[in-house]
Amino acid sequence: MKKLGKIQTLAIAGLSAIALATPIALAQNTAGGDGGQRHGQWEGRGGDDAEGRRGGHFGGGMFRGINLTDDQKTRLQQLHQNFEQSTKPLREQLRAKHQELRQAESGTTFNEALATQKLTEAAAIEAKLMGAEFQLRQDSLAVLTPEQKAQLDQLKQQREQRREQFKARRSEGQSQQQ
Repeated sequence: MKKLGKIQTLAIAGLSAIALATPIALAQNTAGGDGGQRHGQWEGRGGDDAEGRRGGHFGGGMFRGINLTDDQKTRLQQLHQNFEQSTKPLREQLRAKHQELRQAESGTTFNEALATQKLTEAAAIEAKLMGAEFQLRQDSLAVLTPEQKAQLDQLKQQREQRREQFKARRSEGQSQQQ
C-alpha cells in the first residue's frame, strides 16, 4: 500500500509539473509563428501590444474587450516587464529541472527516487512562479477602474456561458456518434 502511495504521489507531481510547465513554455515562445499578430495584449484588437508580442494570459485574454487608457496600458506593460525580469531566474531553474528529469528518464531503468526528487524540486519552483503570477494578476486588476472591473466580470461571465454552450454541443455530438 505504501508503494501505491508513492506512485500516486509521483503521478500527481508529474501531471502537475506538466500542467504548470506548459503555459510557461508557451510564454517563452514570444516571437510565435504569427509574428505577434495573433492577439492584441491590451485590447484584443488583433494587433501588437506595446512590446510587439502576442498577448498572454494576463493581457490578451484577461483584458480583451476592456477599453484601457494609454496610462493604464503603460502601467500594465511595466508590470508585465517587471514580472518577466523578476521571474526569469525561476523559469530558467524550472527549465533546468525539467531537463534533469528528462535525462533521468532516458535510461533503461526507472529511478523513482531521482524522479520524485526532481519533481519535488520543480514543484517548489512552480509554486513560486504561481505566486508571482497571482501577484501580477492582482497588481494588474488594481490598475482598472471600478467600472472596468465590472465590465471585466461581465465579459468573464459571457465567456463562461459560451464555454458551457460549447461543452454541451460537443457532448451532444459525441453522444450522437455512439
